[in-house]
Amino acid sequence: MSTATNGASAGFLVWRLSMKWRVAVDRAVAPLDLTHAQYVVMASLYGMSRSGLRPSQRALADRTGMEPLYVSKLARALEASGLVDRTRDPDDPRAMQLSLTEQGLDVTRRAITVVQDLLDQLLAPLGGRTAPRTREFTRELTLLLDAPLDPLDPLDPLDPHTETDEEPS
Repeated sequence: MSTATNGASAGFLVWRLSMKWRVAVDRAVAPLDLTHAQYVVMASLYGMSRSGLRPSQRALADRTGMEPLYVSKLARALEASGLVDRTRDPDDPRAMQLSLTEQGLDVTRRAITVVQDLLDQLLAPLGGRTAPRTREFTRELTLLLDAPLDPLDPLDPLDPHTETDEEPS
């Protein structure tokens, strides 16, 4: 274990791992003229379309965990690059449906290959993608992602976690 992480909290380790992953993916997909966030949008869109879906920007935001406004901004940039088509949803004229263009499919497939190689490197210490430790790690991550996280308001006197100068009653 790195000396920078000795005694670190779980939250700090999650932060460090997420930053390590983000930087690695950013660097890996840069030769394809993508950012990590653009890759996430395109790879998620690819996976959803393979399941027969033509998702709205909102559905893609829900899938990726990104803010809808950010997905909209990314989708517009990807559309301007010729990688994504945005069309009005015939069932909801306020919504935009997304699909990959032929060029987008090509770039996405290449990017997925590059990122899968990175994932292999990341998971090697656990025994690889199909190892029992990796499956357990994936279950634990899923458990954490499914747990509700509601930020507490440190200024709210009704919040039981707010510190006050008063003695508890």
